[in-house]
Amino acid sequence: MSGRRDYYRDPNAPKANSLVPGGSALVIDDGGRILLQRRRDSGNWSLPGGIMEIGETLEECVVRETREETGLEIEITGLLGIYTDPEHVIAYADGEVRQEFSVTFYGCVCGGEVAVSDESTEVRFVGLDELADLPVHDTVRLRLQHHAEQRTQPYLG
Repeated sequence: MSGRRDYYRDPNAPKANSLVPGGSALVIDDGGRILLQRRRDSGNWSLPGGIMEIGETLEECVVRETREETGLEIEITGLLGIYTDPEHVIAYADGEVRQEFSVTFYGCVCGGEVAVSDESTEVRFVGLDELADLPVHDTVRLRLQHHAEQRTQPYLG
């Protein structure tokens, strides 16, 4: 539980000093369950994802990060939404305070085996009915809510 703290709609949040493009994957299995990882740094359940590296597209970033964090190979199948709320900032131990900039893609598994990485303590598919009892950050809950609403257009916000 060190090194990172999320602030969401908190008037006492530090001011952002960084903006980094990142992405995440909402991967659904045949039973409609969602691939989640329990983050080592916060203890929260979250979608796999991370920040872009130079030389890759955002889609390639999300595929790479999902493989690194969950052991699964995925294909991108669609777009859930673009999440850039300036009221969500993430403060890191090194002084960086990052404004959220995350694009969440839909994906499906095309290979690999579920595996825990050094960034997580658990990885599994979770049913929407299980989410109420799990620690999940509000911004991830928003994405999961958008998925549950079966929107016909991506969220832009």
